[in-house]
Amino acid sequence: MNVVKTTALLTLMTLVLLFTAQALGMDLISSLFFAFIFNFIMYFFSGKLALASTRAKPIEEGQYQDVVGIITFLTQKEKMPMPGLYIIESDQPNAFATGRNPKNAAVAVTTGILKVLNREELEGVLAHELSHIKNRDILVSSIAAMLAAALSFMTRIALWGGGNRSRGTHPLVSIIAFIAAPIASIIIRMAISRTREFGADKTGAEISGNPLALASALEKIEQYSKLPMPVNPAVSQLFISDPMKAFSRAGVGKLFSTHPPTKERVRRLRQEASGIRYR
Repeated sequence: MNVVKTTALLTLMTLVLLFTAQALGMDLISSLFFAFIFNFIMYFFSGKLALASTRAKPIEEGQYQDVVGIITFLTQKEKMPMPGLYIIESDQPNAFATGRNPKNAAVAVTTGILKVLNREELEGVLAHELSHIKNRDILVSSIAAMLAAALSFMTRIALWGGGNRSRGTHPLVSIIAFIAAPIASIIIRMAISRTREFGADKTGAEISGNPLALASALEKIEQYSKLPMPVNPAVSQLFISDPMKAFSRAGVGKLFSTHPPTKERVRRLRQEASGIRYR
C-alpha cells in the first residue's frame, strides 16, 4: 500500500511540474536537465554531507557493542551488506540512515537514544533504519527532490522574466502556477516522506519480528525529545523522529511535517503486532 501511495504522489508531483511548465511557458526539458545534474551530484554525496552536518563520528572497534552487535545480526539475517556505523553526541534520542544503495549506506545513532532505550527497543529502531536502506528510500527521495528542484528552477526563471509568454496562457493560470505550484510541491514531498516512514516502520517491524518494541521506542523518543537538535533542516527527514520539532502535529502543520504523528505510527505497529510471530 505504501509503494502504491508513494508512486501516486510522485505521479501527482510530475503532473504539477508539467502544469507549471505549460502555464509559465518554460522549457521543461532544460529544467529537468539542470535538476537532474544537481540531484545526480547530491545522490552521490548526500550521505557524506548528512553525516558531516550532524557531526557524526565513526564507531571505532570496541565501541558501542550493542549497536554493532544488533546491526551485524540484522544485516546477516536480511543478507544485506554491513553499513558504516556512526555516533552523534546529542542528548536527543534519535537515529537515521543514509546512502544511495545498500553497498554505500550508513546508520547513525545519538548518544541520547542509547541512554533511554533497552536492547529490544534499540533493535526495533535499527531495524527501521535498515529498512530505509533495504527499500531504497534515498532513491525515492532523490527523485522527488529532482522534480521539486526543476519546479523551483522554472519559477525562479519566470520571476526574472524568462519563459515564453506568447502561448496564450491566461494570466490567472500563470499566477496560480507561480504561487501554488511550489507550495503543492513541498506538501507532496512531505507526504512522500511521511509515507516512507510508515513503510519503514512496517518493514522494520518485520525485520526485527517485534513491532511492539519499535512502538515503545517511538513513544520514548517522543517523550524525551523536548528540545530541537541543531541539525541542518535539509537532513531532518532522514531521522526516525523529526529532530527539529518545528511544526505542530495538528491542523495545517501536519501537511508540512516530514514525519507522521507518533501516535498514528504506534497505533499501526500495535495493529501489526497481532499478525507477526516473535522470534
